Amino acid sequence: MAWKQWLAAAAVGAAVVYAIRSASKPALLAPEQALAMAKRALGGQGGIRGFWIQSAPQRYEKDGWTYTVYRGGVCRGDEDDEFFVNAYTGAIVDARPLS
Repeated sequence: MAWKQWLAAAAVGAAVVYAIRSASKPALLAPEQALAMAKRALGGQGGIRGFWIQSAPQRYEKDGWTYTVYRGGVCRGDEDDEFFVNAYTGAIVDARPLS
């Protein structure tokens, strides 16, 4: 009978650890939310033709830091720019012209 109690306690303990770990991880923003934040940050004045964003997050390194980002772009007049937006916070990590 004691082994059944031990097994039940171990199962409950594992479930609690799993629940705590799942709750403590920050949630990824939806790509649409990240795109809306990037539009506000990069929109500015001028002729914007369009924005795009990839729906799968990827790893991106900048200045020795590793970020989980969504990669996207903005099309303006004669130039197109690429941007990387933090998948957790929506902050622009990097932006550069596409060649």
